[in-house]
Amino acid sequence: MRQAPEFFESEELDLIFIAKKLKEALKIEDLLTEAGIDYAVEPDTYRGGLIFASERIGAFFYVPPSASEQAKQVLSAHRYKPYEI
Repeated sequence: MRQAPEFFESEELDLIFIAKKLKEALKIEDLLTEAGIDYAVEPDTYRGGLIFASERIGAFFYVPPSASEQAKQVLSAHRYKPYEI
C-alpha cells in the first residue's frame, strides 16, 4: 500500500523501479498494493534518450529492504524489469 516517506521513519529504502510514464506508474502502484507491499513513490529526474538525451521526470518506487525481493518478484512476474544498481 502506498505510504508517505515519513511512514518509514529513518529506515533506508531500496529503489525498485523507475516508471517513465503515468500509465506505467499506475500499474506498478496497483501491483504493489495487490501484493500487500508498503511502498513510497516520489517524482525525480532521470536521464533518458539515446540521440537526444535529456533530463526527464519519472516516478521512483521505493520499498523497505525487507520487502525488496518480494517486490522485485512481483514486478518480474508481470514483465517489468526491476531497477538494478
